[in-house]
Amino acid sequence: MFTGTAEFDLLLPGDSRSLKEKRGYVRPIIAALRKFEVAVAEVDSLDLHGRAAIGVAVVAAEPAHVRDVLDRCERLVAARPEVEMLSVRRRLHGDDD
Repeated sequence: MFTGTAEFDLLLPGDSRSLKEKRGYVRPIIAALRKFEVAVAEVDSLDLHGRAAIGVAVVAAEPAHVRDVLDRCERLVAARPEVEMLSVRRRLHGDDD
């Protein structure tokens, strides 16, 4: 069994002046990521209006499948025109970890 995680650090548009407006940007991204059958949540920068950190986790029998799913998640987030992806942190864990 292999598990993989990714954390996307996002810069939100300047008009995101409240947490309600922030949710308007974050919620659709989370909903789109769930289509890949991953666990996903906003994991950091919860009180910052202009930043968001979204975490994704996936479990699979093969490491190649984990990498493929995380690649698709990263492409989806990077393609969102309303946010700027500042960084991505990925980790892959196997039975030996």
